[in-house]
Amino acid sequence: MNWAQWPCLHEWKAGTTRKRTHLILGFEQKLQIPAFQAFSYSEKRPATMRAVFVTDNLRFSFSLDFPPLATTMTAMLDGDANSKPDFNQLVDQVVDSYLGDPLTQHLDSTFLPSRARAIEIIELMRRVVFPGFFDTQTLTTENVRFHVGDLLNQVHDLLYEEVRHALRYEQNRLHANGDDCEDCDQQAAEATLAFLERIPEIRRMLSLDVQASFDGDPAAANTDETVFCYPGIDAIFIHRVAHELWELNVPLVPRIMTEYAHNETGIDIHPGATLGESFFIDHGTGVVIGETVSIGARVKLYQGVTLGAKSTRGGQSWKGMKRHPTIEDDVTIYGGAIILGDITIGRGSTIGGSVFVTEDVPPGHMVSMAKLELHVREDKRAQRLIRKQDEQRQADQTT
Repeated sequence: MNWAQWPCLHEWKAGTTRKRTHLILGFEQKLQIPAFQAFSYSEKRPATMRAVFVTDNLRFSFSLDFPPLATTMTAMLDGDANSKPDFNQLVDQVVDSYLGDPLTQHLDSTFLPSRARAIEIIELMRRVVFPGFFDTQTLTTENVRFHVGDLLNQVHDLLYEEVRHALRYEQNRLHANGDDCEDCDQQAAEATLAFLERIPEIRRMLSLDVQASFDGDPAAANTDETVFCYPGIDAIFIHRVAHELWELNVPLVPRIMTEYAHNETGIDIHPGATLGESFFIDHGTGVVIGETVSIGARVKLYQGVTLGAKSTRGGQSWKGMKRHPTIEDDVTIYGGAIILGDITIGRGSTIGGSVFVTEDVPPGHMVSMAKLELHVREDKRAQRLIRKQDEQRQADQTT
């Protein structure tokens, strides 16, 4: 049968009468489908209907979700309505590409950190650090101990497994003996406990960050708004969690966590960076903070700031070396500023927007671009258009 003999679906109508919904099919060419006449649903019981009808080699698939009523319909012509393409050749090609490129596959890996599990740990920690903000139930002083105990148990179990996998993965990657690592499980247990014991300090630091965000932004109505809404707080929270794991020498997992923050907020903070207390990132989009950055207390950054390395042409030869800026206390860095290399921005200094800094700035100094010359010239075409619009407006008013 030729598809051209079957014109496309002409209309697909849905009409509602009282509490029953009936579907009416219309085609440019009449088509009888005895098996399908009408269906109905109760408004009190939302549901989804999916059905397939076949007639004369023509297969129609319906998917209906309601309420509100949303319908989709597909039709395909095939000698066998249930047949599928033969993927054997394609499967062979894809598998061959796996075997030929070890960089993009992890076949036969017994131990590998889980991105999904790392994100789950972050979301549990969010509820531990900000109780009541992101929970589905109401917390009270009476039930909060049970709630926290339950959350900490979940964090402990998930984190232990994630760290255990990460340590064994690293051993396999470096020495190919991760499956037989006798110390990895004990190291994972110790790292997990050490992290959990740091939670009160993480909360103390984040409380100062929340206050700094409110104090530094006149648009903030209250501190609750900064917790709920500000991407800077979200990125700093995830960094402070990941940084503790980084300090405990947990491989890969901290980077997974901070890249999750990068995906969610547009703020890229390496877990190795050190952030002082009362840190504030305003707006945040495009902020980049490199691995060996050190930031003091009460520092404020605006969107688009880069604290980066001067050059990465050396690649892996730079590993472990200080190659990013040190930002001392009470520094403000405005939007679009690029600060590169192992330099120091002195205490109390202000870095203006869109500047490019590659050398030390002494304490108490201001850095800004030289004032550029601004040209304002007449645009005759735009002026003619404005006159024409004014004349038309006056004509409309007189009539």
